Amino acid sequence: MTVQSTTLTRSLARPTFLSGWRALWAVMKREWMIFVRYPSWVIALFIWPIIFPLSYVLTAQALSGRDGSGMAQFQAVTGVQDYIGYIAVGTIIWMWQNVVLWNVGFALRNEQLRGTLESNWLSPTWRFAYLLGSSAPQLLSMLMFLTVSAIEFVLFLGVQFQGSLWLTLLTILVAIPSVYGLGFAFASLVITLKEANAFVFLVRGIVMIFCGITFPVSILPDWMRPVAAWLPQTYIIHAVRSASLSSDGLPAILGDLKALALFGVFWLTVGYLVFNWMERRARRTGAIGQY
Repeated sequence: MTVQSTTLTRSLARPTFLSGWRALWAVMKREWMIFVRYPSWVIALFIWPIIFPLSYVLTAQALSGRDGSGMAQFQAVTGVQDYIGYIAVGTIIWMWQNVVLWNVGFALRNEQLRGTLESNWLSPTWRFAYLLGSSAPQLLSMLMFLTVSAIEFVLFLGVQFQGSLWLTLLTILVAIPSVYGLGFAFASLVITLKEANAFVFLVRGIVMIFCGITFPVSILPDWMRPVAAWLPQTYIIHAVRSASLSSDGLPAILGDLKALALFGVFWLTVGYLVFNWMERRARRTGAIGQY
């Protein structure tokens, strides 16, 4: 009887595929309930898509001169007529990565601060579901944010999206793994580091400088362009701009999509490996229970 009970206990303690999906659904449901309980987030949904790019748009207008003569040089370098759309697309991609770093990156840390992470960690479930489930509602909110941003760009900034809606959606879909894979890796490190605000500032600063959110990467110094080539946000911004603002079609962004697919595989793998490393380390050091 003792051997049978021990075997039964061990079998119940092992996470199964079904239990993993139940845990994932439970986390998603919980995060969505928390999300809808604070409807004030809608205010930021409508304000930030206008405020953030507008500062760069006004700066561009000031630097172009009273007669707008500087715009000709901008069009010659970028090949884009709509400079407002060029800036708006770059800034909104930056905001997407920034929000993912803050929300997904601090998902496990926030649960630790609530006092629920340690007890959940001891349950026989797929632990990566805690992180993956927290990301799903955030992804839905970001898709809503991108949709509202596009509408407001047209209504208030006069952006003319002359490209293909389907190619734009395809680009965003291909970009999701790399954006959230980086968030997964970051979230796993936060459990060990506890506070990582400086790292968020560093990553978003690198994206702002190297990925050309308001200017073409071609004007960067020679030593900076290779760095930009290793950042997935560079390809996301270029592909979304080309897909939404021009009619060049799929050939113009095919190279970007291939690069983003590789980056997606890389960052999802890195995120999962870092999470597993953090999990093993937590067993040895008790980091999950440390405030």
